[in-house]
Amino acid sequence: MMNKFLSVVSTMLLLSLLSGCNPASSGNEQSEPPLAGATIGGSFTLTNQDGGKSSDTDFTGQYRIIYFGYSYCPDVCPVDLQRLMQGLALAEKNDPTLAEKIQPIFITIDPERDQPEQLKQYVAAFHPRLIGLTGSVEEIAEVAKKYVIIYGKREDEGASEYLVDHSRQGYLFGPDGEPVALLPYDGTPQEIADEITRWMR
Repeated sequence: MMNKFLSVVSTMLLLSLLSGCNPASSGNEQSEPPLAGATIGGSFTLTNQDGGKSSDTDFTGQYRIIYFGYSYCPDVCPVDLQRLMQGLALAEKNDPTLAEKIQPIFITIDPERDQPEQLKQYVAAFHPRLIGLTGSVEEIAEVAKKYVIIYGKREDEGASEYLVDHSRQGYLFGPDGEPVALLPYDGTPQEIADEITRWMR
């Protein structure tokens, strides 16, 4: 029930942010990125999987694929990440220069458990260049708000571990941190690769 609620709320928020960003004009629908002008994203400084600090400015000049989730997620996050990273790998195979132009980033919404050592092991399973980011509870809340990610801890009676319900978005951001497109995280690797290369300039 909570997952359905988060999905509906997240969709409504995105629609409100996107409305009016891309006024319709004949022949222009395919040339303008879907998220052009949307108020999504922003600055951050978080702790990476090696224990150092990573900021959004570290990736200036690179496109960024950003996904929010958590390593203890039993099903949704690993499936989404696998598909997104398979799509990226396919795009890189078709055009090796993309490896220098795109940085994949995973940001946890469960900082209490996702410490750097946990993230390092987790992100390595999906892509050799995937960066994992964590931080304090307050830092993650601030970043999630900027990126329109809704999440909440769910503790089921009798369960030994809690789950975290969260909205699911695979974002593509541009070289200056501008929002470009939503990636079809539930699509095939080819569909994801096509969407990545479609908006690369």
